[in-house]
Amino acid sequence: MNIALDMMGGDFAPLETVKGAAAYLTDSPGDIRLTLIGDEAQIKAHLMNHPIPADKFTIVHAAEVIGMHEHPTKALKEKQNSSIAIGFQLLASGKTDAFISAGNTGAMMVGSLFSIKTIEGVIRPTIGGYMPREDGSLGLLVDVGLNADCKPEHLNQFAILGSLYAKYILNFENPKVGLINLGEEEGKGNLLTKATYPLLAANSQINFIGNIEGRDILLPKADVLVCNGYTGNVVLKLAESIYDISKRRQMDDAYFNRLNFEQYGGVPVLGIDKPVIIGHGISHALAFINMIRIAQRMLETDLLGKMKESFVDPS
Repeated sequence: MNIALDMMGGDFAPLETVKGAAAYLTDSPGDIRLTLIGDEAQIKAHLMNHPIPADKFTIVHAAEVIGMHEHPTKALKEKQNSSIAIGFQLLASGKTDAFISAGNTGAMMVGSLFSIKTIEGVIRPTIGGYMPREDGSLGLLVDVGLNADCKPEHLNQFAILGSLYAKYILNFENPKVGLINLGEEEGKGNLLTKATYPLLAANSQINFIGNIEGRDILLPKADVLVCNGYTGNVVLKLAESIYDISKRRQMDDAYFNRLNFEQYGGVPVLGIDKPVIIGHGISHALAFINMIRIAQRMLETDLLGKMKESFVDPS
């Protein structure tokens, strides 16, 4: 198992990326290697203080970095020697099995869509985000920003992809799927949610429980929370702000502490042909540890294989 890690992505790279990689490989059992992509001199300098066993990693030099505010498509095209571009080249060619970056989110999405491609039958990929619930479990919110405008068939596919991720990565036996809406009744909502409801209700691949409201998102009513990316991104950023406020007010509350995104690492791009994990730009070592853990789990469970099976045309 070979997981590629963009060492230059994020505000605190490459130091925090090296620290996360070193900590993970020190404690991780099994046959796992990391391909560290970035400025070789900088990576080696940090490895002096955070050593990794030589048989556990390979460094692939990348002379360029795509900045956080660069135009994604333009940067990927012009910076073929950047850590993100090389990461997708290695993943697409089969030299690595997964790719992780906390760098330019737009560039990561462009690379996912055009270098890796979508699973056959998937109309649009989705990004899933984690929602810590009051009972200590995690819910999965899909979509959280990739698809601001959606059609009912998109949400129907997000539900399938999210259910598979919740089952094999979050360990829910039969994940409950809820459609985020402004009321619980079937007839409530806007044109999108009204048209989506019957599709989800008729979908035999998911355990649809009906509409859920905003007050249910942080409760264990549904395990997979389905919405368009506009709504999902607002919810995700609101949850992040609650954590920030709790820290500014010096609150030490077990639940609010769980809203710290670094505990869960990055968010998966669901619906593309290979595992890609996108981290927050301000990720520290803990976030990188958890991103590597997610990628490893996706590979161990053959999640992508199960997703591909779900979209095979029975005819």
